[in-house]
Amino acid sequence: MKSSTKDKIEGKMHQVKGKITEIVGKIAKKPDLEAKGKVENVEGKIQEKIGRIEEVVEQ
Repeated sequence: MKSSTKDKIEGKMHQVKGKITEIVGKIAKKPDLEAKGKVENVEGKIQEKIGRIEEVVEQ
């Protein structure tokens, strides 16, 4: 598997996990957990963008 594809897939997984963590934090009224979820979601978006950039560079 190309590293660009791997980064895009892992980025999406982090986004989903982050969103779930964020929602759980809201429901449980735990702002630290909610913030952790937001951070993971953003990190996932960044990783996905890196994968897209790598894909363009590989061509």
